[in-house]
Amino acid sequence: MDLTLIEWLHSAEGQAILAELAIRELRETDLLAELNRLRRHLPAERARAAIEQALLRRKAIAKFPYADRMLFTRDALEQASAAPVAAHRAARLVCQSRVADLGCGIGGDTIAMALAGIQVIAVERDPIRLALAQANLAALGLDERVLWLERDLLHEPPPHADALFCDPARRIGDRRVFDPAAFQPPLTHVLGWQRHNPALVVKLAPGIDRNHIPAEAELEFVSFDGELKEAVLWCGPLATTERRATVLNGAGNAVSLTTGAAPRPPLSTPQTVLYEPDPTIIRAGLIAELAAQLGAAQLSPDIAYLTTTTYHPTPFARPWPIVTWLPFQLKRLRALLRDLDAGPVTVKKRGSPLDTTTLAHQLSGNGNRRLVVVLTRLPSGPIAVICDEMIANDNR
Repeated sequence: MDLTLIEWLHSAEGQAILAELAIRELRETDLLAELNRLRRHLPAERARAAIEQALLRRKAIAKFPYADRMLFTRDALEQASAAPVAAHRAARLVCQSRVADLGCGIGGDTIAMALAGIQVIAVERDPIRLALAQANLAALGLDERVLWLERDLLHEPPPHADALFCDPARRIGDRRVFDPAAFQPPLTHVLGWQRHNPALVVKLAPGIDRNHIPAEAELEFVSFDGELKEAVLWCGPLATTERRATVLNGAGNAVSLTTGAAPRPPLSTPQTVLYEPDPTIIRAGLIAELAAQLGAAQLSPDIAYLTTTTYHPTPFARPWPIVTWLPFQLKRLRALLRDLDAGPVTVKKRGSPLDTTTLAHQLSGNGNRRLVVVLTRLPSGPIAVICDEMIANDNR
């Protein structure tokens, strides 16, 4: 990819070819034939670029509903937040008139902020990515809300803005980078920008070691449709709590649970409902806060399963109606499942070394009842909790 190719892909001819490719099969077995077809009337580099963009647009639709109007690179698409996740972050920043997107990449977060009505200063040191971002914002009719700067933030200060946002690169080629010192820019360098503006937001991988997080900052974990997506560091006046778990559903609606003064939940054997907390609750360390909200007990102090005698709808956990439970013993478990007319059995676990796929095959029967077996433990030892299928949760 170079600037000439980006200009061509964004031209009327390039867009027409991308529109044509969008309705073709483009299976793996078709790619060579498609490439040869395009090369009859296009230079080879344009033909390859068009097919690459057509494939990336199909992959990107899971993150961007408007992917059919955007241009991508593989590594930038991999790191980009899904549009609903970026929109949630932008919603928290909407009270800031102007936000600097430091290292804007292909413009995913710039788009989300511009759509929220924020004026954005988009900064990028890579001229290719900057050109892609400019093309993407123009394609969506949002370029008038953005001031573009080509700047190396390792050697120059961030521009003046009401707040700063950065999503540091965490990949070297195809390899993920976990050491914050190896991020681009390094996390310590990003945090140093608070000297210029304390209102700083940093997107991080959800597995970030909390030892790298400033004690006075807010650490938010975000999930989308039940999958943990990212951690976000909110600094200075943007921090409103110590830890936050935010759950986004498929429509992008957000609910959050924050740090409170909840006591350690009581311990109990399985009752009527088993709750599997959303991964944001676990990662944010908010099990006690969720238990207090549900009036729930915990099975074991180091296991993130909760239980109640009454079902309480919640967006922060998956609820499973408990049929029965027993201390784990494979022979007894098999016999009990037969008595319960078990058909297909799904096995879940937390605090168990057993392989769930193998065990599910061993436990599934020929009956009519779909059951879920949860392998976990009490302080007294390992147990198996037999549940019916998950309760439809209107709050998720």
